[in-house]
Amino acid sequence: MTTLFSVEQIRAIEAAASATLPAGTLMQRAGLAAANMALALIGQRKHTAAASLPVLVLAGPGNNGGDALEVAANLSQAGIEVHVLHLAGGRASAPETVQALERAQASAAEFIDALPSGGAWSLVVDGLFGIGLARPLEGAARAIAAAVNALGGQAPVLALDTPSGLDADSGAVIGPDGIAVRATHTITFIGNKPGLHTCEGREYAGKVMVAALGIDSALFPPAQACLNSVELFAHRLARRAQNSHKGSFGTVAVIGGAHGMAGAPVLAARGALYGGAGRVLVGALDRGASFDSMQPELMFRDAESIDLAAAALVLGPGMGDSADAIRLLGRAIDGGCPLVLDADALNLVAASPDLQARLAAHQGGALLTPHPLEAARLLGTGSAAVQAGRIAAARELAARFKAVVVLKGSGSVIASPDGSVAINPTGNPGLATAGTGDVLAGLCGSLLAQGWPAWEAALGAVWMHGAAADQLVAQGTGPIGLTAGELLPAIRTQHNQLAHGGS
Repeated sequence: MTTLFSVEQIRAIEAAASATLPAGTLMQRAGLAAANMALALIGQRKHTAAASLPVLVLAGPGNNGGDALEVAANLSQAGIEVHVLHLAGGRASAPETVQALERAQASAAEFIDALPSGGAWSLVVDGLFGIGLARPLEGAARAIAAAVNALGGQAPVLALDTPSGLDADSGAVIGPDGIAVRATHTITFIGNKPGLHTCEGREYAGKVMVAALGIDSALFPPAQACLNSVELFAHRLARRAQNSHKGSFGTVAVIGGAHGMAGAPVLAARGALYGGAGRVLVGALDRGASFDSMQPELMFRDAESIDLAAAALVLGPGMGDSADAIRLLGRAIDGGCPLVLDADALNLVAASPDLQARLAAHQGGALLTPHPLEAARLLGTGSAAVQAGRIAAARELAARFKAVVVLKGSGSVIASPDGSVAINPTGNPGLATAGTGDVLAGLCGSLLAQGWPAWEAALGAVWMHGAAADQLVAQGTGPIGLTAGELLPAIRTQHNQLAHGGS
């Protein structure tokens, strides 16, 4: 399991470790680990013309800059041509940073005052600012970040600890008009950080490697956040017994499909079917929908006739906001069956303090799947605020409604009422299209119907949903133009591979 630590936790670990080590030890270890990674990246280009180009090291005024200066000294000692652009800052540097600067100055590294126009590099090392940055990049630092980003993939960019300008906790670029260095690789120190894997983090951090710097594991606190992985829900995966029948795998009822919105519940129902549910019903508010010619296995009913006490319920896809929708939602919440609330069901709850209180009292297990705007409505804030604090927002929703919450987006955040969080690493921009959320809601309902608890159902559904999209893109389908319906057989493949010991 890949654990994730907040900036506050990392600082506490660092302070505890530093108290037992000679001054500057951790910075020296960080510089050595990053230099080794830099050498590996340079080595990957050894058969290209770029291999003979110098390395550009960007060193800021703080400890992150000290790490970068250690990298410069180490690379220079290894015979690599190094150019260092050092932003000294207005405050006195820490003694270990001063020592790193002296090491770099004593090496063969060349210090430069500005980025040369049209400069070409074998590698760029970003050590401008690390996890301590609390304000947007501005002035020279902003201009340097923009220049690095303008390289457009001409050279790999290795960020130290976190890309400069990225919040290591939230994954948001700092500031409303902020900028961050777009790295191809990040070597993060001591422990992994959540912001590298959610919101803008996946875009800016690139491939992430952790260097623990030899710190005693006893100094690490119990982790409340981790990356989602198969091992977290593997105990719920099982081969199907020969003596099985459709009742062995539960019933899902999807409630939605107001006038003009029949597609959403159908996609959710197909998601439940391809996810392995034994029987799937569509309870349509609009009585016009009665048959799915592409998936005749689905059974359509008048929503009023659905037995809300005999199925895992998926409520919200295409549900609308009519009085009938509100009444059905209330009946489902007051019942004892597992619930998945998505789309319109979330908006109805957000608009009703009464439904909110009843949802918090629901005893059958609930799973909420909001996108950032739906989460913002539930929290009474704006979507920008949610995106600036995705983990905090997901945790607050989970605690408030005593439900498992999937805050969708790049690096979807899964939160439990007890404060546990998992960030999902699968998925790609192909999922940014209408209907994929409906498929996910149906898949969540399918796993609930098969007896998975809400936490594992969320973990498994989100992982398989993203892995299905990754599989399709790897096979040449998408990400541009990938459709929600195309996910269905790929989800089935993922579930079968996992249940039968595949990966």
